[in-house]
Amino acid sequence: MPHVTNRNAAIHYEVLGDAAKPAVALVHGRGGNTAIWFQQVSAFLEEHCVVVFDHRGFGRSHCAETDYDMAHFASDLAAVLDAAGIARAALVCQSMGGWTGMRMAVEYPERVSALVLSNTIAGVSTPAAGAAIEAARAQLAAKGIGASALDPSFVERAPALGYLYQQISGQNPVTAQGWHSRSAAATTPGEAAGITAPALLITADNDPIFPPAAIREIANLVPGAEFRQLSAAGHSPYFEIPETWNAAVLEFLRTVT
Repeated sequence: MPHVTNRNAAIHYEVLGDAAKPAVALVHGRGGNTAIWFQQVSAFLEEHCVVVFDHRGFGRSHCAETDYDMAHFASDLAAVLDAAGIARAALVCQSMGGWTGMRMAVEYPERVSALVLSNTIAGVSTPAAGAAIEAARAQLAAKGIGASALDPSFVERAPALGYLYQQISGQNPVTAQGWHSRSAAATTPGEAAGITAPALLITADNDPIFPPAAIREIANLVPGAEFRQLSAAGHSPYFEIPETWNAAVLEFLRTVT
């Protein structure tokens, strides 16, 4: 499996499909890694070249504890795209991955053909976002990422998938550090207002970590951003209602890539 070295980390990545098709990078959240996208990869491959990777300290990407810092996430993804020979990609980002995607759009705008932010405030500092972060810290401290990331009714309906989510998340060696260094990856409202890539902010009605109102506030900052709220899912609609989520994201990408 290929790795690229960047800022004292070895970043695992994979490039799947036809390199002649528009590239899409799937950017996982705190509870995920490359494996979490098993319900997306085949669906996206029909129209896109798909890049998956593990953030530093997650899955098969390795770094010393002292080098685990979200401030490096965007340059890690840029290094992955360089290694894959991809000049521009649409970024499809879930939760923590939104910090990566937003900083890519700010720091490397020429590399981002479109930006999808799913169930994430993406590090943008607003009053509602700040309140959501504090509530999320409390939620995760009390219940953990696995219990918080999925709607409880989903786990009741699909216990096997709920168990699978826990197992995938459990492969991440440093997720206990997942909230540290986020201030270093923060984005100001002014920076968000300067985003030039077409953007979609998508969420779900039962998200207990980042409520839809906080996501809409971020969408209102990004010029021309679309906002979409799905039903019958929690913090991880890509996992809970994959067919609906995939269709919404792919429909958006068809119009902008």
